[in-house]
Amino acid sequence: MIDRQQAPDFKQIEDITFIKAKKHLLNNGIPVFEINAGEQELVRIEFIFQNSAWSIDKPIMPSVTNGMLTEGTHSLSSAQIAAKIDYYGAFFQPDFSSDHSSLSLYSLNKYVGDTLPIIKEMLTGSIFPDKELETLLRNQKQRLKVGLEKNDVLARRAFLSALFGDSLYGYANQIEDYDKVKRDNLMAYYQKVYHPANCTIVVSGKITQNILKSILDLFGNWHNEQNVAPFEVEFISSNDKLHYIEKSDALQSAIRIGMPNINKTHPDFIQLQILNTIFGGYFGSRLMNNIREDKGYTYGIGSGMGSLQKAGYFFIASEVGADVCKATLTEIEKEINILKTDLVPEEELALVKNYLMGSLLGSLENAFSHADKFKSLYFYGLDYDYYDRYIQTVKNIQPKELKVLANKYWDYNEFYKVIVGKM
Repeated sequence: MIDRQQAPDFKQIEDITFIKAKKHLLNNGIPVFEINAGEQELVRIEFIFQNSAWSIDKPIMPSVTNGMLTEGTHSLSSAQIAAKIDYYGAFFQPDFSSDHSSLSLYSLNKYVGDTLPIIKEMLTGSIFPDKELETLLRNQKQRLKVGLEKNDVLARRAFLSALFGDSLYGYANQIEDYDKVKRDNLMAYYQKVYHPANCTIVVSGKITQNILKSILDLFGNWHNEQNVAPFEVEFISSNDKLHYIEKSDALQSAIRIGMPNINKTHPDFIQLQILNTIFGGYFGSRLMNNIREDKGYTYGIGSGMGSLQKAGYFFIASEVGADVCKATLTEIEKEINILKTDLVPEEELALVKNYLMGSLLGSLENAFSHADKFKSLYFYGLDYDYYDRYIQTVKNIQPKELKVLANKYWDYNEFYKVIVGKM
């Protein structure tokens, strides 16, 4: 009989198996990456495009263009597109990030031959109808207006702007930007970005030869004479380290602290991730134990490392009572300095190592998550040996290495500090 009062034996995770992507190349040069796994007759097909034509004079072109892909083509209205996709029990998802724009199709295998042509039409024949464009702009403008009333939204916008200036990574959308959007500009951006030379296809799920053939037949003959514009992100960080947006009636203050930092292509990135986890990267972190559990200043506080293709950044984020904002900043600085002066105890480090290994294993629950792991390598020019290094680094890193990293990368006086509310 199982003794419910006895904790089960702990077992160290020794190895993690990744389902590696298999590469195909279409006749027109589009790379197709296949992650074949799973028992359910379901597939996700992602069409990913580099945001290679961003400009400060038309800052929201990438996001608006991506959002309009589903709103009408030469032969299908937005309602017809939605009805056709729904009929087959599928769905599509446009998505925009700082580095990429994408359109993803989720479909049962047996209907890929029916649903994939609809996606092809969106990617090759979108027309950006005026009525739908007006609706999308109105909705996005309203969401922005609502967001600008929230302290955490203001803090995040001001923080990225301080780090990355008026660049693709730092620009904060303004209400008036939506009033300047013209259909002709969207069409021009669409033609510059959504073409075969700028496309990567990632297919994951239970993949059959018929699915691969459908992709080949539909997209292998997609011709376009466009060249890929170089993807460059140039930015100048703010000279001011403190950015304070006062709200006299605020009960809580939103805090964002951090600085531009390395991204995952840097040799120190994995080690710095481990240090960050100890500091503020999980529920049992030092920031949570101090500022939430001990002081009761907040419901939650955390830190993280943002990795972009052309930059990286370190951040600390929380919302705290306005009356304890300064005290919170003092405690954050104290925790950073402790990591720079004292060795992390072996017991604490062992706990974090187990947490990180378990998190990595738990994040590989299906073919889609394996595809996400592949994308996080491929678009940084990395290979699967990155995860081999990750596993070995987590297993073997020592407290002395962490102390060296804290002194090398974390100088509280050099951090950008954004406060929205009251100090």
